[in-house]
Amino acid sequence: MLVIDEYPYLANSVRGISSIIQAGIDLRLKNSKLFLILCGSSMSFMENQVLGYQSPLYGRRTAQFKIRPFDFFESMRFHSNYSIYDNAVIYGITGGIPQYLSRIDSKKTLKDNIIDNFFEPSAYLYEEPSNLLKQELRFPQTYNEIITAVAEGSSRLNEISTKTGLETAVCSKYLTSLITLGIVKKERPVFEEKSKRTIYRLQDNMFRFWYRFVPQNAAQINSGAGERAYDSIEKYIPHYMGEVFEEICRQYMWRENLAGRLPFFFRDAGRWWGTNPLKKSEQEIDIIAFSDSQAVFCECKWSNEPVSSSVLEKLIEKSMMFNFPEKYYFLFSKSGYTEECIKSPGTNIRLIDFNRLSQQQLT
Repeated sequence: MLVIDEYPYLANSVRGISSIIQAGIDLRLKNSKLFLILCGSSMSFMENQVLGYQSPLYGRRTAQFKIRPFDFFESMRFHSNYSIYDNAVIYGITGGIPQYLSRIDSKKTLKDNIIDNFFEPSAYLYEEPSNLLKQELRFPQTYNEIITAVAEGSSRLNEISTKTGLETAVCSKYLTSLITLGIVKKERPVFEEKSKRTIYRLQDNMFRFWYRFVPQNAAQINSGAGERAYDSIEKYIPHYMGEVFEEICRQYMWRENLAGRLPFFFRDAGRWWGTNPLKKSEQEIDIIAFSDSQAVFCECKWSNEPVSSSVLEKLIEKSMMFNFPEKYYFLFSKSGYTEECIKSPGTNIRLIDFNRLSQQQLT
């Protein structure tokens, strides 16, 4: 077995190495016992120069693996002495990337770790997004402007195009590259594959956190006032965690689905947003997991207050827009439920406490 790690570095140093390996594969590999593995952290290079149609190695692979980040439940094993709530924030700022997780010092507080990794001029993650963009892309400044626009709330193509001053077609091309790199994701309301309500969101949590909190505090950070910068953003972290918590809940649903612990096996799950024809208003459902005739409607609440029965009632009301013969309702809560809410569930309703959710997945 021959493993070449960081193959892009070799390819940039030895011109024609891919053609040399191609000849070796065609002439000798098939009749040998050699097993060749090429690895690389530059996704754009591996996609285009190794797997791409123009590559000498095209069509010669027997398998390819895109190594993805850990999910929340895998990530929290790195810091088992932290509370599940702190682990959720850690996942929300690292995105489950092992290298970033390894930078978290379990002997320090969550605040100190965020300051040490983001709010110091010499911090490892202080310039990480810029460095990654420079490594992967030819025009990092343009991509930076697009990511900034998305991070600041521009989610539709025309909004991003207007904010950056790019033509729509050009902007779409850049967004496609960011999607390939796993930095941006393209979303449509679940059930609506050809919907015109397509939006773009940041998929990489480290990028989301960095673009949300670091650039506007750069002056304080560079002057050595990293702790003050953190104090100014601390109150916004719970709001930031809302989207992260939804992601964690989706991961839980897929884990439970694969384990066969749900009322039925769903084939897909996603977020829905749009106009409620009954209420004539814009509404959103955090997660809908569905099969042909069954669906689970989910609401995710990252709040310090217990979830009340009114949240359940509103979720049931919103589900009336969809014609599934069999419906189930799951509530996910960071802080538990009111007594009234606990008394209300029927056989098709589950109240899922975040603490128990996390412990269940670790056993």
